[in-house]
Amino acid sequence: MEKSKVESRYKIGDIVCAKVRPSVLLVVRLYARKVYYCTIQNDPLANELVYFDRELKSCDGIPLIQKT
Repeated sequence: MEKSKVESRYKIGDIVCAKVRPSVLLVVRLYARKVYYCTIQNDPLANELVYFDRELKSCDGIPLIQKT
């Protein structure tokens, strides 16, 4: 019996957005057991956020704004 390899859509370090809060940029920290563990891009001390693949989307069209 062969196990199928689970592939994630996003890689560690990718910038993504949650569909419910697209204005908040997230950084993928870990992908384990079909769950993404993310941190808020400009707030590394905030609690880690956990999402399923279907709850995230790519944020290629959103300009990255750095906190000053």
